[in-house]
Amino acid sequence: MNQVQNLLYDALIKTQHVERAALIKIREATALTSPPGFHLQPQQVHGIIDAFKKTPVLRREGFNFRDKVYHCVRADKNSIYAKCDNDGVIMVKTKLNILLVTYRDGMYPSVCVEAAEKLGSYFREKEL
Repeated sequence: MNQVQNLLYDALIKTQHVERAALIKIREATALTSPPGFHLQPQQVHGIIDAFKKTPVLRREGFNFRDKVYHCVRADKNSIYAKCDNDGVIMVKTKLNILLVTYRDGMYPSVCVEAAEKLGSYFREKEL
């Protein structure tokens, strides 16, 4: 794993309340992911980037991710929270990146959100 993947693992996956994580570079539309084996297709990456451009639509229609429609809980210029049954997706936007994390049944969404927002704040401070 590279340095970013190690950071995602240490700051997020190790909480045991984050299932998967990705750091999406907005300009390049590429994703670095953790754990290994979690892959985002190019159309998924573009959908995540576009989600922040249409938050009112997300609030009404939800967010499509990995063949599921997630009900939007929060959507603003900095964060999007969405859930589908007991699974969820959290997205935190910084100047250059979008941090995407997922949780599943049995994980605490509040811990997932806290870890994602904390790492997002760190990236904002570093202007990443």
